[in-house]
Amino acid sequence: MLEALLISNLVLWIAVLALIAVVFALVRQIGVLHERIAPAGALVGREGPRVGELAPRFDLKDWAGRPCRVGGEDLERKSTLVVFVSPTCTVCETLLPIVDSIVDAERRLRLILASDGAREEHESFVRTHGLAERTYVLSTDLGLGYQVGKLPYALLIDADGVLRAKGLVNTREHVESLFEAMERGVGSVQEYLNGGARPPGALGGSRAGNGAPAARQNALGDRVPPAERERRGAR
Repeated sequence: MLEALLISNLVLWIAVLALIAVVFALVRQIGVLHERIAPAGALVGREGPRVGELAPRFDLKDWAGRPCRVGGEDLERKSTLVVFVSPTCTVCETLLPIVDSIVDAERRLRLILASDGAREEHESFVRTHGLAERTYVLSTDLGLGYQVGKLPYALLIDADGVLRAKGLVNTREHVESLFEAMERGVGSVQEYLNGGARPPGALGGSRAGNGAPAARQNALGDRVPPAERERRGAR
């Protein structure tokens, strides 16, 4: 009887140790998976104006004939989100309500939807998505000026006319990454995760703000108090 009890206890302990080993293996795999699935930002290419530089200015008219400016200083101190779309782009159609919800949640931000081609090619698209009352522009020069090659593509320009973020945007996460890059003062989320340096002229600021924060941010987005800056300058 005693021998059977010892054997059963031994088997139980072996099972417990095996279970612990399995749990540790699962935890390790979850950690590896978490590293692989890093926050995905908008895909930023090397084409077009660089982040941190003044955005090329275009004075255009929207679908309803209203004046529309892309680039340059904004007198209302609003940032501008420009999203390039197309009637033949299915991803663009699914992105429209996402962009609307993001813009509604942001403060001091204007939205410009941009495309090109003949007006008649856009009639159905504009009518279906109610774009006539919004800022929807058709301009080949605008796409060429920013060298937009794939859609949907977005630009985030601050109130001073500086290009703060850009990239190919297929999801809500991609669009929101533009604002994250603007807040962190980096060219892209990937650059921030990789510890990249701040692009020339780019400063951290409030989300969709005017690009002129009270305190300069370092590459990790941490604000440096004035007293600390004075102490460092005295060294």
